[in-house]
Amino acid sequence: MAQSLDSPPQTPAAEKVRVASVQYYIRPIGSYEEFRGQVEALVGTAADYGCRLVVFPEYFTIQLLTTLGETQRPVSQQIRDLAGQLPRYLETFSELAREKSIYIVAGSIPVLDDDDVYNESYLFAPSGEHGVQGKLHITRWETEDWRIQPRDRLKIFETDFGRLAINICYDVEFPELARVAARHGVSVLVVPSCTDERQGFLRVRYCAQARAIENQLYVVHSSTVGSLPRVPAVSLNYGQASILTPSDFAFARDGILAEGLPNQESMVIGDLNLRILLESRETGTVLPLRDSVRSEEVAERTEVVAL
Repeated sequence: MAQSLDSPPQTPAAEKVRVASVQYYIRPIGSYEEFRGQVEALVGTAADYGCRLVVFPEYFTIQLLTTLGETQRPVSQQIRDLAGQLPRYLETFSELAREKSIYIVAGSIPVLDDDDVYNESYLFAPSGEHGVQGKLHITRWETEDWRIQPRDRLKIFETDFGRLAINICYDVEFPELARVAARHGVSVLVVPSCTDERQGFLRVRYCAQARAIENQLYVVHSSTVGSLPRVPAVSLNYGQASILTPSDFAFARDGILAEGLPNQESMVIGDLNLRILLESRETGTVLPLRDSVRSEEVAERTEVVAL
């Protein structure tokens, strides 16, 4: 999939786009075909409702561990086995994107590269082509238990409705990434997440809301719900999918275009007005994206004052 970093577009590629965010229910399954059936039904539902983009959560593919044998083995070994499912995963989502003529952010899956394991999120286009964004900041349990390594590059994806970027879960807690994306003309930030308890979920949710306000962009946050017994970090899940907006008169009153009920299997759908978004960056009540340049200049002149 083409990626470009030339000057940000001055007009939206499309005026409006309908998007869907999945609260994906993780549960033990017996076969890959069962996983595919669950995914196919969700993509089909999003397409039936006229969505141009559907987003799945981080590590929802962990569900496939229950099809790969004994889950009592060290989880770092199981994650490597799961990486072996990448070819089928790519085939499945490429076919679904083509069949339904829809963009799919297919959550994330562990990927082996030169014997290191990475957490990668794939974006599939209606053509079936795909791009990939690796997770850039790795949480403690990913590093210490799963032996996941970080990637080192932020990608900007061109779509037929405008520019899109992906911050995988913990990545959204680092404001520099979303700021760079917004300055490159990104209007939709996608945040696939997997959190096991409420505090972790709220860290991601509050930061996603802040990124929407700071950068005057839409954030599509997708979460895992349900449980996968005996798999560390996903043995329980706390999640709530949402579509978040800037906080100004042209948008949702509370900056929440749509959200699900916590911890229930569901999908939330909303219409993103991209024209209004770009206009707000020029004529909004406040202009945080434009004015962020000054905060950086001020930060360079920081002084420590002893009293």
